Amino acid sequence: MIETYEHHLATGSGEQAAAHAAVAEFGDLALVVGEFTRQAPGRRAARMLLATGPVVGACWAAALILSRAWTWPVPGAVRLSFGAILLLAVMALAVAATSRRTRFTAAASPVILVLDATAFTAVMLAAPALTWVLGIAIAASLTRMAFTPLVAAPHRHLTGAHITPPQWAGPAVDSRDHNSPAW
Repeated sequence: MIETYEHHLATGSGEQAAAHAAVAEFGDLALVVGEFTRQAPGRRAARMLLATGPVVGACWAAALILSRAWTWPVPGAVRLSFGAILLLAVMALAVAATSRRTRFTAAASPVILVLDATAFTAVMLAAPALTWVLGIAIAASLTRMAFTPLVAAPHRHLTGAHITPPQWAGPAVDSRDHNSPAW
């Protein structure tokens, strides 16, 4: 949309006329916002984490059941806390995947990473023996831990964060220190 606005400015239109022409080319504001939201990187990341969750969860469920994890020396409060935090993270990802609130992905992604690391560490400390099933669950968590930062990181080139908004878009928030030597 900004490129269209700038194109109209370059062809001699005034700022207001260029803004109106750009909006007219793209259509209704609700449609434009809906399409940007539908294709938001945070939404895609949330959906990827929600899709991999059951796979990794099934690996852990099988590993913990076959290893008789209920007999391990882990306090009940720790088990409940882990489950509650996991449930909250999944709920945040579900909101990010199905609504305009894609920023929940940024909050839930580190939580998922910490939960994977916690499960991995707890198994290494509490499991009486490392079995092949536990190895698969650990590998699944480590794989997700490696890929989560890649898909959940803000994609500057996809979000338009590097684009300076035109004046008609309202004042830009600039938190940079203009007294620093870099300026």
